[in-house]
Amino acid sequence: GRGGGVVVIPLLTLAFGVDFHYAVGAALVASIATSSGSGSAYVKEGITNIRLGMFLEIATTIGAVCGAAVAIYLNSSTIAVIYGCVLILTAAMQQRRKSDHDGVVGSEQARRLKLFGTWPQKDGSVKSYQLKHVYGGFGVMYVAGILSGILGIGSGVLKVIAMDGIMKVPFKVSTTTSNFMMGVTACASAVIYIQRGNIEPGMACPVMIGVLLGALTGARLLKRMDVRVLRQIFCVAILLVAVNMIYQGFAGNF
Repeated sequence: GRGGGVVVIPLLTLAFGVDFHYAVGAALVASIATSSGSGSAYVKEGITNIRLGMFLEIATTIGAVCGAAVAIYLNSSTIAVIYGCVLILTAAMQQRRKSDHDGVVGSEQARRLKLFGTWPQKDGSVKSYQLKHVYGGFGVMYVAGILSGILGIGSGVLKVIAMDGIMKVPFKVSTTTSNFMMGVTACASAVIYIQRGNIEPGMACPVMIGVLLGALTGARLLKRMDVRVLRQIFCVAILLVAVNMIYQGFAGNF
């Protein structure tokens, strides 16, 4: 349930010695591919709040362009330290309790923007929900876009914080809407990286194909595996990578 950039960037930079800016470019292409594939499935199931996603994309797209423009002035070591800190936040968010925010009374701004929605339940029924703190969520989305432009990841963690933690959107709707938004955010950043020549087709295309094949394989394996065990393994692995990234960044090894 994570964007390919969380794995792709450490693999390219630490294992293959690729410059951080080119690794970010390849990860953006991978994020576009995975978001387009999995996002469409969630839309078809009726879980994704399309109107909310498109509204918040205004903030993330502006942030992504700003982040990509700033990234050119940051050296690889600085980006590595920022990336490591975001990975630690990702691991922490993975352990938090999930909530459906039952009984939330929505705000007037959310009502006027028609951001309330419904999502299907396992028994076939449909459950409605409301949300609030539109401006607070919009602001966090802008920060998520900036980090996406700098780091080449979907910034799904911050997007879920904005929707689930601040706007009180049900967790499943938050994650699927975040997935729906990632591709658009990545596209905005990718335009800047293409103009700077930081997206190398010979690297980005194999990464994109590999991530898509891995996503399809993972989706099939998920039905046979214990999600709780997977979550623990993911957290330990991502924390190790985060510590290594921060150490290498401060040591100036990028």
